Amino acid sequence: MITGLDHVVVLTGDIGAASAAYETLLARAPAWRNSGDGADRVLFTLDNMTLELMAPRGEDAAAQRVRNALVTQGEGLASLCFRTNDITKLHRRLERLTLKPEPVAEVESRDEASGATLSWQRTRAATDATRGLRIFFLAREQERPLSVRTSPASITAMDHVVVATADPERAAALYGARLGLDMALDRSHPDWGRLMFFRCGDLIVEVTHRPAPAKEKNKLDADAPDRLRGICWRVADIDATHARLATAGVDVSEIRTGRKPGTRVMTVRSGTSGVPTLLVQPSQGKGE
Repeated sequence: MITGLDHVVVLTGDIGAASAAYETLLARAPAWRNSGDGADRVLFTLDNMTLELMAPRGEDAAAQRVRNALVTQGEGLASLCFRTNDITKLHRRLERLTLKPEPVAEVESRDEASGATLSWQRTRAATDATRGLRIFFLAREQERPLSVRTSPASITAMDHVVVATADPERAAALYGARLGLDMALDRSHPDWGRLMFFRCGDLIVEVTHRPAPAKEKNKLDADAPDRLRGICWRVADIDATHARLATAGVDVSEIRTGRKPGTRVMTVRSGTSGVPTLLVQPSQGKGE
């Protein structure tokens, strides 16, 4: 019943600086800006999903919750929101799977620049049932406007979002058996641990489990919460994108060969609001 990853949320303490940084990184203009429920939001919509920047606004309880989240986890990835075409049916399934969803809410957003409105239905699973991650689900009929490209060599789409887990078996059960995502890869290696790919529309939810050093194995807690670890974005021409970002003063690594044959990747080390970020030039139209 999940049809794709609708958006990810990145918390920031400075919405203006974060918006400018992501406009540089993505080479796309914000597609939507709005304020409400204790937060300012700026949205960048790419070919297959949306990046939502969020910062606290005001002094009410909702704004304080956002501030508390910033204090607790700092800037960076805060939540995932999956898309469905039937929120009522999905809500019943989440209840049967003991994911303890909130009641379905009607939500509306108005763009500050155009005055256009979008509405959708949304629910959220309980974080103690999703291994500590904030996971939302929504259904909407209207598509968001795409972010306009502001320069050549823009980022085109998300390739994958990374979830780090201390318990790969439970994570596999959550994303595969309970949420119904298709497991496309399950691979283990003594040096880098276990890697699982779950298809979600036109991108991948990558779940990683890193082995603890031998001297720390007795400290490993399988009940430790999962964490949103980072994002990999797709580009059509990684050489041109590297040159564009370097010229703009963004700290980027050298281009290197990706783990998947035929791919080339580079790391972005600044201007991401604390989100570990990789760019990939896919092989034959697919991600790393």
